[in-house]
Amino acid sequence: MADPAAPRPAPRPVSWEPAFSTLGCPNAGVREVARLAREHGCTGVELRCDPPEGLLTPRTPPAELAETVDLLDRAGVRTRWLAGYVRVADPGVTDTECLVTLAELTTLAAEVGAVGIRVFPGADRPGPEADARAVRRLRAAAPQAADAGTSLLLETHDSHPGAADAARVLSAVDHPAVGAVWDVLHTWRAGESPAESAVLLAPWLRHVQVKDAVSRQDPRPCLPGTGAVPLDAVPAALTAVGYRAHLSLEWEKRWYPEIPGLPQALAHTARALGLPDTWAAPGH
Repeated sequence: MADPAAPRPAPRPVSWEPAFSTLGCPNAGVREVARLAREHGCTGVELRCDPPEGLLTPRTPPAELAETVDLLDRAGVRTRWLAGYVRVADPGVTDTECLVTLAELTTLAAEVGAVGIRVFPGADRPGPEADARAVRRLRAAAPQAADAGTSLLLETHDSHPGAADAARVLSAVDHPAVGAVWDVLHTWRAGESPAESAVLLAPWLRHVQVKDAVSRQDPRPCLPGTGAVPLDAVPAALTAVGYRAHLSLEWEKRWYPEIPGLPQALAHTARALGLPDTWAAPGH
């Protein structure tokens, strides 16, 4: 019989697979993206779908799609997401327009084997009308996503920056093909701690984006671990809710061209999270 006074072994650390968004290498072609993934041990990539420099769009020729899949497969990228820019709560587009775009992205996701399609809330103002608009559209698009083997993932962003905001919408949609992307910067800027955000999003959490910034008031990106975002609290928060998928660096080089390159940011990410140096390239 075990001695009840004996010290208990420390819990085994959880390891999450690393990923990155092509937002961090906006001018890179798929060969460069595959090389970065391979060198940094990243098994997941978020593929931007925003013309003109998005890596993929619903208009990409079939031969290019096939090459993209082949190169990513050979680089060990087993998990892919489409970083779409549909704004599901946007009052400036009709339901039909929104659903047509979501259908196009769903078809593209099936063609490249993407497990999820990131969408934004994008309302002009938060409130019940914005929630209802997002719920209606996500609920209508969900069956096609399920049939295609993918999911629609609402990001904590813009009009719905907090986990509490996204959770209101997701609980009302109540469909297994609709989940959440937790952007840790936006929930923190909304006043939530990582522990609070993780609990609120836990029933729907499919993907996590990490980044760092100067302050709550100043969202300019800085190398992970050098800014004000409490990234060191994220692993414990995810462990507590049983999240076991990817952690993805969203390095906003596209919007801030003056910041360091993606390789340097990848090398900082694991250290900022207190994890094994998975993101650092060999010899870094």
